[in-house]
Parts: sequence; C-alpha cells; structure tokens
Amino acid sequence: MDRLITIGELADLKAVSVDTIRRWERDGKIESVRTDGGHRRYKLSDFQETKSGRTIAYARVSSHDQKADLDRQDTVLSAYCQSNSWDYEVIRDLGSGLNFRKKGLTKLIELLLEGEIGRLVITNKDRLLRFGSELIFSICEHHAVEVVILNKKENATFEEDLASDVLEIITVFSARLYGSRSHQNKKLIESLAKSVESAIIAE
Repeated sequence: MDRLITIGELADLKAVSVDTIRRWERDGKIESVRTDGGHRRYKLSDFQETKSGRTIAYARVSSHDQKADLDRQDTVLSAYCQSNSWDYEVIRDLGSGLNFRKKGLTKLIELLLEGEIGRLVITNKDRLLRFGSELIFSICEHHAVEVVILNKKENATFEEDLASDVLEIITVFSARLYGSRSHQNKKLIESLAKSVESAIIAE
C-alpha cells in the first residue's frame, strides 16, 4: 500500500510552501486523496521520482584561487546525488555571486525554463547568487522543480566570498573613476580595496 503523507510533509519534501502545494493542486499539477476524516493526503510514490528524472547539481566559487572549494562542492554534490541513485550532472561555475551572466548560471536558467530539470541540488543558496537566489527558486517553483539545499546555514567562507564580490564592485568603479584621471578618486578606491583586503585577513 502506498504511504500517504501530509501537506506539510510534501511541502518539506519539495522545498516549497504549503500554499504552493495547494496552488499546484488547484492547477491540476498534483492530486490528493482524502482520509476518512476528510484530511488531505498525498501518495509518497507520486513524488519520489521527479518529472524528468534529471538532476542538476550547481557549484560556484568567485575566483580561480578558490578552485579547491569548487572541487569540494563538486565532490559533496556528486556523493549526495550518487547516494540517492539520481541521474545527475554537475554544473561548475566561476564568477561573482553578484553576476547574473555567468556561463554556468545561464545554462542552468535555460534548462529550467525549457523544463529539462526535475531537481536542483546546491550546497547552500548563496552558491546561486549572493542577492537574487529567490528569483531562481521562483522559477523552480513555477516549473515544479524540487530544490535540495544541503546546508541551510551560511558557508564558513561567507565573509571571504562576500569580500571578493565587494572587491569586484570596487574594481568596476575604479575603472570608471580612473578614466576621469582624478587623483582623489584613485586614492579613494585604493583605500577601499585595502580596507576590504584587511577584513579578509582579519577573518
């Protein structure tokens, strides 16, 4: 006999809200059964396999000198997918968490929009984007893609990664300000960069 789960258990399984589960049911995307007491239940077997069976694991670091961390993410994601016997692919990305146009992220978004993904696995949500990961999650929700976040807490290197993003912003602005040939602007940029680098070392 199929095991029946509650709407809350299904929401946890699919990493979405209870309201989203209710909307999926209203839209005819999923079906429920009723208990003798009239409570809504769902067949677990209907949700153990994703719609396409294809799992994408996404790993990202901000710079080339973080390759060891990228390899670590790849290893962790691969081990998790293999332990669940999922057919998976790891997309490795290099670039700032503030950059929406990274090659790997672009590929991921295209696959999501084309309905090619049934499950997305990441080590933590900031691997997608520093600010804006909720946009990706909204796309996943719209296409009923399961999102698995292995670490709900922040990475230990969060400060370093964020500092790298800030340095990238400084670099962009410095290129513009240097163009004005302002000695004062140059001193300001150099001071900001040194402050951020000092913060990294202090951590």
